[in-house]
Amino acid sequence: MSDLLKIWRKVRGVILGHGVAAQDADDIVQEAFARLESYTRAHELQSREAFLVTTALNISRDQGRRRAYASEVGDFDLESIVDTAPRPEEQLRAQERLRRADAGLERLDPITRRCLLAQRLDGMTFPQIAEREGMSLAAVEKRVTRAMVFLTQWMDGY
Repeated sequence: MSDLLKIWRKVRGVILGHGVAAQDADDIVQEAFARLESYTRAHELQSREAFLVTTALNISRDQGRRRAYASEVGDFDLESIVDTAPRPEEQLRAQERLRRADAGLERLDPITRRCLLAQRLDGMTFPQIAEREGMSLAAVEKRVTRAMVFLTQWMDGY
């Protein structure tokens, strides 16, 4: 029996002992021999057998990782991904509505606009706004209510 055949059998036995399926063992050993051939063109080796065993084990581990990854990713269906980004025409409508809302806000008097924005954007309470603006609580409530009614009608007229 030639030395290469003995090494082949030994490498095959080692990887079979590490749980590699018999149908995969010959392919892995063959790949290890191909890598040995390529490596020895530029490098010297002390032990071809050690190189082949190590290489074959690494190949089998890599294949195991790829199979595990493929089984995890294999269930992944690109068709199931929904693009939640608004379509261009929806984005355009939203931008137009924002411009319309901004124009409506500009039509409010400055005090009413400040009261509304303080309540809606800054989260201030009516008493806090009343204190800041030096107005009665009822006046702030009326201004914010009237501003909301105006803006609702303004936007509906869009």
